[in-house]
Parts: sequence; structure tokens; C-alpha cells
Amino acid sequence: MVLPVVKGASYVLVHTPDMIMRNGTTQTTERIVNPESEYLKEAPKHFRTFEQVVNYLPNQVYIGNKTPYELREVPQPWTDEDKYLKDADRFGKRGEIMGQVEFLGMLKICDVFDLVHLNKDFTAKTKAELAAHPVVNDDLIARLGEGDDQEMVEKFVADHAEGLYHNDELIGCVKRAHDVDVNLNAHVIFENLVVKASGLLAALNLVAKEGLDPADVEYVIECSEEACGDMNQRGGGNFAKAIAEQAGFVNASGSDVRGFCAAPTHALISAASLVGAGTFKNVVIVAGGASAKLGMNGKDHVKKGLPIIEDVLGGFAALISEDDGEHPILRTDVVGRHTVGTGSAPQAVMGALVTDPLAKAGLTVSDVERYSVEMQNPDITKPAGAGDVPTANMKMIGALGVMKKQLDKPAMAKFVVDHGLEGWAPTQGHIPSGVPYLGFAIDDMTTGDVNRAMIVGKGSLFLGRMTNLFDGVSIVIERNKGEGDAAGAGVSKEEVKKLVAEALKDFASSLIEG
Repeated sequence: MVLPVVKGASYVLVHTPDMIMRNGTTQTTERIVNPESEYLKEAPKHFRTFEQVVNYLPNQVYIGNKTPYELREVPQPWTDEDKYLKDADRFGKRGEIMGQVEFLGMLKICDVFDLVHLNKDFTAKTKAELAAHPVVNDDLIARLGEGDDQEMVEKFVADHAEGLYHNDELIGCVKRAHDVDVNLNAHVIFENLVVKASGLLAALNLVAKEGLDPADVEYVIECSEEACGDMNQRGGGNFAKAIAEQAGFVNASGSDVRGFCAAPTHALISAASLVGAGTFKNVVIVAGGASAKLGMNGKDHVKKGLPIIEDVLGGFAALISEDDGEHPILRTDVVGRHTVGTGSAPQAVMGALVTDPLAKAGLTVSDVERYSVEMQNPDITKPAGAGDVPTANMKMIGALGVMKKQLDKPAMAKFVVDHGLEGWAPTQGHIPSGVPYLGFAIDDMTTGDVNRAMIVGKGSLFLGRMTNLFDGVSIVIERNKGEGDAAGAGVSKEEVKKLVAEALKDFASSLIEG
């Protein structure tokens, strides 16, 4: 068996203020049920500028310019004016923060059915900005064309198209793809293009940051929360192959994995298993952002005088490859599962995902130095009444450690701090679910001093109204000891060579004797 490793990871955020009011479900629902509400009038006053979004410390952690350990040194809340950084870089070690002008251009670039129309003035504007972008190539920019007359855009919007806005001005639209099929109406096509465009941006950053040859990618797994299809196969897909096509992954096939918030960890385990089995050498997992979740907790933020912090789409990509003797190993033999019979009690859920798989591997909770569990930014969740989600998860893990006599009760508080992480990811559903730490895991387990971490994804399957079950999976990542394929068996390369030589000698002797 080949050992799978995490070879690279990229992270992108897209600031889309005009989409908050027009596409976030909290706001669009409010327009229907209470169109004259004070919230709708007040919300735009709480929007952040692009510069504020870039200078916001958790966002800088997300793209890799700051670390979770630096974040911990700054007391919450990070929305306080004096906590914002000065002149931070929109481009990070592992990704970027993109502005709205560029991203609306990316929607057009990702359109292959002539459904996105931008007016001529805006097309020139986005083309100029994207021309200076380090990962968007000329072939992609050429897809923008010259744009359309504003009158044509307005005509499409009057005929069921979804308007695209910048600075509250109509600059383009997304047309419906079918006159009757609700799965291909303009709003759904828009949401799906948002996923594809932000996922593509993450994939392009992965290629650039890791020096990856796109032709080396053999399989892509897309793991966002949207599902594309038509009335006959409403979740048929395939975002993965659509993203692979425009990312230049000419030798790749792919498929979509769906599991609500837990999907990225499902995808991580699937990719590791495919590489470990020798099916593919290089697998990319990727996810785009969810426009529906923009401003999801906006009412609570406005009520408390805070900025609307859910003003960015999130995306990520990761490269899972064969063991290179350097990058962290994905332990496919140490995987946690929330099974059908687990139940929904928090203790049972965390036991199935954390302590049960560790026990089978002969490990205790203290043997895992970093836990990445639901890495939601507490600046978002605390004002909304959901508390500090990463800390709550760590307290549950610590409590289980005490129950199983792996920790002394007085040591639990220190365990939570030493083994946990502050949350820094936007509440885009699937985006916070374990994977934001993958990039830092590479650093911590190559140049740092961390030897073992656990990625935990949890999901709410009941949202689909098909079951009352929760969901969740986890996988352990370990420092690579450079021992090759035999590392899992505790055998060094030298010992393997010796065993192979002896086996060949015995085989040759048997042939002679035969």
C-alpha cells in the first residue's frame, strides 16, 4: 500500500458586498416576509470595505499570512477597530482575497453556455483588473469578450435573469438555462457559477502556490454544498470536472462528494484512500463558496452594532499525493465515523469521531497535538448565540479524555488551549469543517514541531429532511518520518531492501533446485 500525503493546500476568500443583500438567504427571505424592515434599511450601513476585509486578522490567517498561533495572541473580538491590521497583503502564502470586480469577471469566465452577460464598461474594468492577476491567464481572460450593451442586460433582467450588481448598480446578469426547469432557473445557475468560479480560483492558486503541473492531476473531488443538475437529475453534478476543465487538469476525471458541512473531510478521506490504493497518484479536493450563506447571521451582527462579517465567499483546494518522504501522512487506518447507530448526543458524536478511532490505534487524546474541529470564526458565532464553536468542541474532547482516564481533570483547561486552535474560517457551512488547518499542518509537520493532528468534519444531515441523523468523519495526519511505503508497518527502507534481497535470493535458489 502507498502512503498518501497532504502535499499542498490553498485558500481563497471573495469579498462580495453586493451579493449580501441580493443573494444571501437571510436578506432575500426578509425582503419577502418583511420588505420594509429596519434590518434591510440598516444592514448596508454595516458593510466593510475591501481594505477592511483584507486587514481583518482571521482573513489573513485563512490565506496563510498569519498563523493560528499569532491569532491566539490577540484577544477577541477581532472586529474591534484596533485589532485590524494595517496595509495587509491581499495575496497570501496559500491563497488570496479577491475583490468583487474581479470575481464578477470570473463568473463570466466560468460560463460555457452564454448565460452570463456583463455590460461593456464593466467588462473593460474587470478585464483590466484580471490582466494584472497572478494566477488568471490570458486564455481565461479572453473568455470575457467585449461585453454587451446595457440595454440588452436590462432586457434580460426583465425576462427572468438574475441581476449582477457592483456598487449597487446593475452591470450584468445571469440568464436562466431553461424556461420551465426550476433547477436551471437564473438564481440556481447563479449559485452554481459562484461555486464553480470560487472553486476554480482555489484550484488556480493551488497550482501556482505548489508549482503543480496541471497535467499531473488525475482525479478531482469537489465537496461544496451546492448541487448542480436538471429536473431529471437535480444533483447529478459535476462541479469537479467543470473546475478541472478550466484549471487545465487535462488528464483528470472527477466527481462531487456531498455531506453538508462534513463533505470536505469525507473528500479528504476518499482522496487519501484512492492514492493509498494506488488508483491515482495525484488527487485534488476542491470546494467553492456558498452565496446563500452571505450575511447569514447579519441580523444579530447589526443588532449588536457589529459589521456584517459574513461578507466573503470561501474556497479551498488541497493536493493529495503519493508519499514523498516529506509531507504529512494521512492515516487512513485511523478514521472516525459517526455511524447510523451512534446517536445524536454530543458525547456519543465526539466519541465516535475522536476517542474511538484513537483507542483502536492505541492512542490517547493527548497523543494528538492539534485538533481541527469546526473552525468557525467566533466573531461570527458568538454574537449569534452559538458560542465559540472550536473551544466548545475542544472542551468536549477534553471531557472525554477525563472520563476515559487519559487526562486528569485539573489538566483539562490546559489541554483545551494546548491542543486546540482558535477559529478563523468564515461560516460558509463546509469551509470551516476541519480543512482550514491542512495548510498549517504541512508547515507544523515539516518545519514545525507537531507530530500528529486530527481533522474532524461534522454535518447536519437533517437539513435535507430525509433523516434526523447527524454526520461526521475524522482522520489523523502524522509527521512523515521519511520511511516510505513501509512506514505504516514500522519497517525502515533499509530493512525492506534487505527483506526483498533475501526473498529474491530464496526465489532464485528454488528455481535452481527445481
